[in-house]
Amino acid sequence: MTYIAKPRLHHPKLPTNALGYTHRDYEGAVSTLCAGCGHDSISAAIIQACFELSLPPHKIAKLSGIGCSSKTPTYFLGKSHGFNSVHGRMPSVLTGANLANRDLVYLGISGDGDSASIGLGQFAHCLRRAVNMVYVVENNGVYGLTKGQFSATADKGSKVRRGPVNTDSPIDLVALALQLGASFVGRSFSGDKRQLVPLIKAAIEHRGAAFIDVISPCVAFNNNPESTKSFDYVRAHNEAVNRLDVILERDEITADYAPGTVETVTQHDGSMLRLHKLAPDYDPHDRISAMAYLQQRHAEGEVVTGLLFVEPDSDDLHALSGTVEIPLNSLDEAELCPGPAALVQFNAAHR
Repeated sequence: MTYIAKPRLHHPKLPTNALGYTHRDYEGAVSTLCAGCGHDSISAAIIQACFELSLPPHKIAKLSGIGCSSKTPTYFLGKSHGFNSVHGRMPSVLTGANLANRDLVYLGISGDGDSASIGLGQFAHCLRRAVNMVYVVENNGVYGLTKGQFSATADKGSKVRRGPVNTDSPIDLVALALQLGASFVGRSFSGDKRQLVPLIKAAIEHRGAAFIDVISPCVAFNNNPESTKSFDYVRAHNEAVNRLDVILERDEITADYAPGTVETVTQHDGSMLRLHKLAPDYDPHDRISAMAYLQQRHAEGEVVTGLLFVEPDSDDLHALSGTVEIPLNSLDEAELCPGPAALVQFNAAHR
């Protein structure tokens, strides 16, 4: 087997961010995925988002399950914390890590097989518990590692490159995320970096469960004309509900746009999300309307992308559970185990 490594040296005049890091400092190993795989474009978007946000790499934790998608954390943020869990169990491992150390930015990378099949229960409970994370599903509608069987997100009537037509109804993870109470829900396309990068940036800045479903064509098994997850199909049927940009609190930026064309969403930390309305009747604050809009456009064969819903004043699992501000992994034994008297008092409060 030939091993290809990236050179350690790079051009001395590469652009740097506020921390003095270059784009290369957020990269990982050389990808071993199929050439042209949409997952690599998603990795590039994550790298770009973290670079532009000037995130310290050692303050990021990336976790994944099993599948082509779950291999991708190897290819970005090589200097960050990483954990590759078992099939479908990434959300519970991430939840435990988040409870132990709330000071990290948590990226959960999964796939349609990992989250919509064996991990569906984990997906549901992670979002409804408002774990502070960015949950990214790299959605191609097939099991790529096992040679292209339909996944649970494949649309009824679609066809992979070799095989029969899918007869099962699909699971729409975006619709589920809205129903489960995720406070940030978006969908994008791996081939639309202009939309995907700010969407990831906004999700990272959001407090609570942020979910992004990214349609990512599988060039080996599911990029044929009969597939609704193919590059050409998504390009032809993409219905973008907004154009995205992120305005961070530290930047003094004035929006100079015509009245009625821009909506500003203030997030918990003071950062703002600027929305250029492309669908004049679309309201990203209305969960019920977002669910209805998804169903309406799906019936028309459209793939809705953009920021579909955001709850600006959301809480996360720590706020809802009343945990201490200091990360649990930073507390000493006396603080973690205060003794029998504290236990008696706690038990008495629940009688």
